[in-house]
Amino acid sequence: MQKLTLTQPDDWHLHLRDGAAMRDVVRDSARQFARAIIMPNLRPPVTRVTEAAAYRQRILAALPEGSRFDPLMTLYLTDTTATDEVLRAAESPVVHGFKLYPAGATTHSEAGVSQLEPLYPLFATMERHDVPLLIHGEVTDSDIDIFDREQVFIDRHLAPLVNRFPALRVVLEHITTREGAHFVRDSRPGIGATITAHHLLYNRNALLAGGIRPHFYCLPVLKREPHRQALLAAAINGNPKFFLGTDSAPHPRQQKESPCGCAGCYTAHAALELYATAFESVNALDRLEAFASFHGADFYRLPRNTRQITLEKSSWQLPQQLTLGGDTLTPFLSGAPIEWRVSTP
Repeated sequence: MQKLTLTQPDDWHLHLRDGAAMRDVVRDSARQFARAIIMPNLRPPVTRVTEAAAYRQRILAALPEGSRFDPLMTLYLTDTTATDEVLRAAESPVVHGFKLYPAGATTHSEAGVSQLEPLYPLFATMERHDVPLLIHGEVTDSDIDIFDREQVFIDRHLAPLVNRFPALRVVLEHITTREGAHFVRDSRPGIGATITAHHLLYNRNALLAGGIRPHFYCLPVLKREPHRQALLAAAINGNPKFFLGTDSAPHPRQQKESPCGCAGCYTAHAALELYATAFESVNALDRLEAFASFHGADFYRLPRNTRQITLEKSSWQLPQQLTLGGDTLTPFLSGAPIEWRVSTP
């Protein structure tokens, strides 16, 4: 196959940051995607509907002229989130869910949730008013191996939560394990999962074999090859519970290449090309449109896009460096060749 035309996809998990950094990266996502769920883990975090609406206006103002990219906002769930804020979110046309970060789980998660059970009244309100809950599904206990933290979170916290609230829509974000894929597959309706391109393409050898490669470091971390294979199987099987979410996360180069490097891979510069590469690796390019363009929109109960986008088989070289505000950003697979290229916006 030399050309692939799809209904324009959406990105159901995206980090844009703010200010000058956001202005430098938002064009990459807007070039490919019609909409994106925007993560709220700024400093300070986006915890109120009024803050989300203001952040959305800053994103719109930073878009290239003529762009029709639509940022879909989320609120950062904390231990002190009020029921009234859930009600305001339910009524807001711009807020599409709450993001749950376990405190300390990833970048800018210091204000995250320390315990789930005290928030059960909030979850009941979200269930009653059909406000989705988006979860970074890892425990943070120091005695739990980092490669097991997703599975432990599912067993310890997520399974009881989805059973306790049978009508609550839940997205397990950026799944990385066979257990995560199987849990979502076998769960009740209303449970979905996003999958990143980098978790479809690489296992933990890319991060650790032959030396530590900080630009492959993300959270949840890359796992063993059987887990990558399970994610690919989930992505291509046509199950509407699984959909595209890049988790593209820009960081200055010096923060990645440091004694304590931060987590996150910047993939927005070639997101669709990377997903096409993953799907082509298992002869499943004909399954990409449903995963990228239909399943997420259906889960969030939004209309499917009507515009189209085309990828062509055309080898090109990914950029070595990009600008990020006043800093330098090293994109994922910087300088590497790639065989697919978006040819129409």
